[in-house]
Amino acid sequence: MKLLKLVPDDTNIKFLKWGVPFFITGMALIVASWALVAVNGLNYGVDFAGGQEIRVTFVGEAEAPVAEIRETVDALPTVDNPVIQRFGEPNQVSIRVALPAEAEGDPEFANRMTEEITATLQAEHSDLRIDGVDSVSGKVSGEFRNDAAFALIAAMLAVALYIWVRFEWQFGVGALFALFHDVSLTLGMFALFQLEFSLQIIAAILAIIGYSLNDTIVIYDRIRENLKKYRKMPLPELLDLSVNETLARTVMTSLTLLIALLPLLLIGPASLFGLVAAITLGLFVGSYSSVYMAGPLLIWMGVNSKSFVPEETATDKQDRAARGEV
Repeated sequence: MKLLKLVPDDTNIKFLKWGVPFFITGMALIVASWALVAVNGLNYGVDFAGGQEIRVTFVGEAEAPVAEIRETVDALPTVDNPVIQRFGEPNQVSIRVALPAEAEGDPEFANRMTEEITATLQAEHSDLRIDGVDSVSGKVSGEFRNDAAFALIAAMLAVALYIWVRFEWQFGVGALFALFHDVSLTLGMFALFQLEFSLQIIAAILAIIGYSLNDTIVIYDRIRENLKKYRKMPLPELLDLSVNETLARTVMTSLTLLIALLPLLLIGPASLFGLVAAITLGLFVGSYSSVYMAGPLLIWMGVNSKSFVPEETATDKQDRAARGEV
């Protein structure tokens, strides 16, 4: 039986023909993403923002009265600027409230606040069901944010260092920039749509870094092999050849993962939506950055056919002259 091939063996797509416009597009998306983060900010979950998160379901109602809940909770003396959002089904909401400064010295303050909120809502809605309560202090949430940022930066630097040692320094810079592109666009998506940004999203970003790195290294390894094989081939043509030779692997890997992600994205639980959305975006931006961000940088940083050829020493020259080689 003949095997199915999604990418024919003779595929010869001129990826680098549009390398400059696509690179500029990637740069524009990076700038736009950070502008969104600066203007809109990230919708931090309780992990990073601190405070109380109460998840409730209005069992006997088709849709939760969000406006009424916001007005009721905001009227309580211990609550300031509550965040009320739909969570999952139309009759499910998440109520997030920040803990005031005096709560740091009072371990029972958060519990009293939760009891006050739930008692007030249950007095008006007898069919109210409490699905869960999470509590994180402001100090701990700040530590979470710092640790998460350090984890992302450390992962990206470790990746760049590994590729620097494994290949050449230009490859390390290219991979690091591609990862910065992927992380920036992911943060931009969360700032644009105000999806909840929590610790599980950090896990998703680390997964994106791993996926993008894997794709970049496969392409880089083929580039290195072809640099040794085709010494006189112009670098843009060699990059196109390398990407085309690894395209079948990229397509199959991405398609397999996408098949697993789509059901979770479309009909999966709401608690996983942000994580799945981040990884799904990472599939596309990771493949894009491996070709159009990491690739063109090699050309502009001077990688050529001599990059992986050891320099000839004086002893080598003498030996070659003794053998009569020109």
